[in-house]
Amino acid sequence: EARTLFDIMPHRNLVSYNAMLSAYLRSGMLDEASRFFDTMPERNVVSWTAMLNGFSDAERIEDAKKVFDELPERNIVLWNAMVVALVRNGDLEEARIVFEETPYKNVVSWNAMIAGYVERGRMDEARELFEKMEFRNVVTWTSMISGYCREGNLEGAYCLFRAMPEKNVVSWTAMIGGFAWNGFYEEALLLFLEMLRVSDAKPNGETFVSLVYACGGLGFSCIGKQLHAQLIVNSWGIDDYDGRLRRGLVRMYSGFGLMDSAHNVFEGNVKDCDDQCFNSMINGYVQAGQLESAQELFDMVPVRNKVASTCMIAGYLSAGQVLKAWNLFNDMPDRDSITWTEMIYGYVQNELIAEAFCLFVEMMAHGVSPMSSTYAVLFGAMGSVAYLDQGRQLHGMQLKTVYVYDLILENSLIAMYAKCGEIDDAYRIFSNMTYRDKISWNTMIMGLSDHGRANEALKEYETMLEFGIYPDGLTFLGVLTACAHVSLVDKGWELFLAMVNAYAIQPGLEHYVSIINLLGRAGKVKEAEEFVLRLPVEPNHAI
Repeated sequence: EARTLFDIMPHRNLVSYNAMLSAYLRSGMLDEASRFFDTMPERNVVSWTAMLNGFSDAERIEDAKKVFDELPERNIVLWNAMVVALVRNGDLEEARIVFEETPYKNVVSWNAMIAGYVERGRMDEARELFEKMEFRNVVTWTSMISGYCREGNLEGAYCLFRAMPEKNVVSWTAMIGGFAWNGFYEEALLLFLEMLRVSDAKPNGETFVSLVYACGGLGFSCIGKQLHAQLIVNSWGIDDYDGRLRRGLVRMYSGFGLMDSAHNVFEGNVKDCDDQCFNSMINGYVQAGQLESAQELFDMVPVRNKVASTCMIAGYLSAGQVLKAWNLFNDMPDRDSITWTEMIYGYVQNELIAEAFCLFVEMMAHGVSPMSSTYAVLFGAMGSVAYLDQGRQLHGMQLKTVYVYDLILENSLIAMYAKCGEIDDAYRIFSNMTYRDKISWNTMIMGLSDHGRANEALKEYETMLEFGIYPDGLTFLGVLTACAHVSLVDKGWELFLAMVNAYAIQPGLEHYVSIINLLGRAGKVKEAEEFVLRLPVEPNHAI
């Protein structure tokens, strides 16, 4: 209709032609726009820029270059448009050439090139241009801050943020989001409070999406509720045009286990809920042990996805409903390694070790590659029932399929070999680890202790302290058991007192049993009896 009206116009001018050209481009009719452009009796900077941007948006970069090359004269707008087109196409080298050739660069020129480097994670080149700029605006600073945050360089981002001469809501939100998405949840919330206190910037939906994520990450439900209350009281959630904020609130409340609150937000905006939203609700109900509610919601999911199905499988297995989990697992058309691993883990949880191993064999037969966590679960299972032969076979398969070790995998291997009686193999893996956490040390100390190698267990304990790893209750249980094996009464008492006085660890029944064993094996039965009579807890049958 627009074209018909255009054709019957008695008098047309450049404005009429540009209006029609823009209409074609906005409607995605690029070929029609190109033919119309060729018939235009005259063109101005608006015409050329519209055509160049049209080809750029459609990723027809060669056509965009052709338009640029045919330009009778180029102003700064057209130079910038060409730089942006090349940046969008990912051709940063050619974009840099055009940028360098631009005769009179303005702040838009610099920002376009810096944004291109930032988007591709090339922060050194972005920083080089940033340092060369004579005049920077808030967009320049914010672009750099976002880039540093994206690559996890929070220190670099925060230094720039503090150096900014002026800040708007976008720059505050970029830094708040940078903290939140990199796990610095408390810093994100404190910076938001500072923004309210020292600036006139009004938070927007993006600000609150980051804050909701930070509250969920902190795990403090009270702060999450306060934030939600502020959203309601100040009508800050009004600009949630894409529903991300509401979906974030659902995820936050589900993570807290506050399923009534999560359900209230979810029910009020079901139309805005995507798969992730349904998954958050289902997982929240499963974690809260409300399987019926999880099942009701699972039945409502428009298209069942792997995450929702895997959550339900995990829920059934945790509740011991293995048959329901198996039926759901069996009905899944597409099962990935995470789903298979969850099913194997559930079998192990329910002490179905042989079935878990058979499921692993079936997983391999289906061509699904196991993850390191798959092996970690099975190594733990093999260790718990001392199946050394199967454990060794699994270790051999793991060496051929998972080449990169992680901490959990290595810890599970140490535990398996230690529990299966191969303490030297366990120690060899432990010695070759590039990084050890408290679980690694505890597993090794406990393994050495159980095998009667008390002096080695005590030596590892001392080395652990030298590495700055603080012991916990399990560590002391290992060394006390070691002392009991070789009747090191004085050393055992010294360690027991250190646990209570130096590390403020409340002894458990198992620690008291270790001390009684220590005294009894050393022939100090009277002292053992006196120790029992002084216990601050009611003695059980083991004591």
